[in-house]
Amino acid sequence: MRHHLTIAAALLGTCHNVVALEWSATYGRQPAPFKLSVNPEIIALAHQKAYLTRFPVDVEQPDWSDGPPVHNATSVRDYWVNEYDWSEVQREINSQFKMFTTTVDAKPHSNYEEPVPLHFVHHRSNRSDAIPLLFIHGWPGSFLEVANLLEPLTNPHDQALPAFHVVAPSIPGFGFSPAPKKPLFGPRAAGEAFNNLMLQLHYPHYVIQGGDLGGFINRFMASSHPETVLSVLSNFWLVQPNSTDFERYYAGKTTSDENYLINEFWNFENKSSGYRFEQQTQPLQIGHAMTDSPIGFAMYIYEFMFLTVQHYVWSAKELITWSLMYWIQGPYAGFRFYKESVNDNILENGLLINSTTFPYVHQPVALSEFPADIWYRTPLDWAQRGGNVVVRKVHDKGGHFPSIETPDVLIDDIRSFFGNGSLANTTIQP
Repeated sequence: MRHHLTIAAALLGTCHNVVALEWSATYGRQPAPFKLSVNPEIIALAHQKAYLTRFPVDVEQPDWSDGPPVHNATSVRDYWVNEYDWSEVQREINSQFKMFTTTVDAKPHSNYEEPVPLHFVHHRSNRSDAIPLLFIHGWPGSFLEVANLLEPLTNPHDQALPAFHVVAPSIPGFGFSPAPKKPLFGPRAAGEAFNNLMLQLHYPHYVIQGGDLGGFINRFMASSHPETVLSVLSNFWLVQPNSTDFERYYAGKTTSDENYLINEFWNFENKSSGYRFEQQTQPLQIGHAMTDSPIGFAMYIYEFMFLTVQHYVWSAKELITWSLMYWIQGPYAGFRFYKESVNDNILENGLLINSTTFPYVHQPVALSEFPADIWYRTPLDWAQRGGNVVVRKVHDKGGHFPSIETPDVLIDDIRSFFGNGSLANTTIQP
């Protein structure tokens, strides 16, 4: 079966560039409403390839030490082939999200020279005192992560609670923001693009909430734009143990939290981070295979999704939909963002994260720590090495995707921090 690309004109300034996409969209220089309309042929191709999947020979294993067991893959294949309905999912996305497209630049604090076409969600509150909030997703998520937050934050049930205008862009190469065509688009460039998006939406001051890659991007944004970013709430504030920490650890002088964190980092680095080394070194090598196999890609991200939640059970429909958020335009760009993170000096071979390579954040920072994430129980004094951390919430449930698994907890953290104007600087927003 051969599929054909949908061609959409991208209005970049006064010229008309042609962008080859698998969905219908126009990316002009001002925000325009967007309704998702994916080329049916790419959906049919995914269905056909799922049907034709060749599975590995199964090996009995008591856990996920080798990756998702084969029976998980065959179950997802069977659901994809026999039950999954993209038309229904597309209708749900269009009814749930107010979506837009635009084009911005990644300037002034990055070396990426090309215009940046963006897809984003934008839900405005009716409240005149609403706080503009930028929500930045991570890997292997997408703008879909913001779904559970939209109504509670824009229209709180109690007028005494703070309200928010919520903006949730797709990182370029993720979802329906077209992939960068040239190198140098990493967390720093994404931060510049998103700051320019907020200014384009007439939000001269705003706050940021983000995790995973969003937790990388928000640190660059806050450091580079103290004139616009009021404060940050992160559920992924990584701080690598330094040489002094390790000396104390081996001397038996570290606290229980420090011991826990060092052991978690060691386990991640040595047992669970193979995907990261592949993506940050030779992303196209794996990109060829994952672009061709929708079930292969689904299983690739399913391991991460499964191991980083505490009690949440992902449905086959969710897994397939999350996979399609990458597979429709091809997952290579999502992989490559990790290589660009190396270029921005925040991911290194042999070390998880060197905190000195992140810019220091002077604005107030709040942290939400969840037990199924690798940085859980990061001590406050460690966290403060990377920024002005004024709030640390250590929760007893949840994981890497709090907006999915424990949205009420994350919503409470957002409200309590950003709603405290003197603590989060939000008294100065218009």
